[in-house]
Amino acid sequence: MNSLLSLEQALEKMLATLPSPSLDNLETLPISQAQNRICAQDVMSPINVPSFDNSAMDGYAVRLADLEQSPTLSVAGKSFAGIPFTDEWKPLSAVRIMTGAMIPQGADAVVMQEEVSVNEDGSVTFEKLPKPGQNIRRIGEDVKQGDVVLSVGAELNTVSLPLIASLGIPEIKVFPKLKIAVLSTGDELVPVGQPLNEGQIYDTNRFAVKLMLEKLHCEVLDFGILPDNEAEFEKAFMHAQEQADLIITSGGVSVGEADFTKTVLEKLGEINFWKLAIKPGKPFAFGKLPNAWFCGLPGNPVSALVTFYQLVQPVIAKLSGAANYKRPQQFPAIAATNLKKSPGRLDFQRGLYRLNAQGQLEVEPVGLQGSHVFGSFVKSNCFIVLERERGNVTAGETVTIEPFNHLLG
Repeated sequence: MNSLLSLEQALEKMLATLPSPSLDNLETLPISQAQNRICAQDVMSPINVPSFDNSAMDGYAVRLADLEQSPTLSVAGKSFAGIPFTDEWKPLSAVRIMTGAMIPQGADAVVMQEEVSVNEDGSVTFEKLPKPGQNIRRIGEDVKQGDVVLSVGAELNTVSLPLIASLGIPEIKVFPKLKIAVLSTGDELVPVGQPLNEGQIYDTNRFAVKLMLEKLHCEVLDFGILPDNEAEFEKAFMHAQEQADLIITSGGVSVGEADFTKTVLEKLGEINFWKLAIKPGKPFAFGKLPNAWFCGLPGNPVSALVTFYQLVQPVIAKLSGAANYKRPQQFPAIAATNLKKSPGRLDFQRGLYRLNAQGQLEVEPVGLQGSHVFGSFVKSNCFIVLERERGNVTAGETVTIEPFNHLLG
């Protein structure tokens, strides 16, 4: 077991090898078309936000000196959002003001209307003296002119894009979408929708990988199923690596599979064939072809999905320039049932977690845990992550869970 590479070691090797995306060939997009893209520039605010002092409440703008003389003031006029008060502001008077409206020059505070009594003659009486600056939003309080509001690598989404819009910035530079070629290997594979002959299975791995790539906002190049033929295999790989930034295959990377797979890949580039200390997902390949990076997933459906989720997902984040990518979060939970586990490999079992009657996180495995049993994912919402050297788990013990992120949601 010592020859097996840990998940952390594999990730460290891959991420240290991968370059940051080039700043050449950036795209400039209108912000209305930049959803889910990765920011390729530091975005600096050209203005203050807010650009003027404004009211946080509907109420009355006052000068403290007036209220110190009298708790009752006349009303000099009104200030609305977009229509500021511009008349003469006479002593011993207040200005009626609405939320977002410009603060009249000389005002020290805004008193919310619920704390003011309106008298029959139109004057207003204040219950108490407000604090200086009360209910006033100051110029630049949210964003100051020159502030960096987004850094290179930030995802452009429903939070960051409206911020850019509020600054009056109409377009933004983004990294190009990653182009990812997807291939499957094996004569036993049949495209979904065609009839199966004896000994054949449907090519679900490529379909699952394409779905996850779409959720990661990549451009998918589908090269279909490769026959177990060395010449055709090499031809397809040469064609794919000329068009893609990354090639992902399913099958053909474990010991005992078609020997030409390793021969062709090593002929075309520098590929590492690893045995990982994870379950499911022991065989995995990673390396560089002349014009593209390469990740080879195992052929078993669950193994392919787990290795994509744990290893390929961070690779795509690095290549796409996503600086804010974080590994899936993990939490402690109580095992609701016994769990089978042999020491030697980090185990990702499919599980269902929930809060129990005591308000504690509780988890139980879902269905059979074999690397060919894909159906258990449908009823699961997390991985139960069991440490490499851990053995069987007894109900009531604490285990680690990793809730699925949007890729499996």
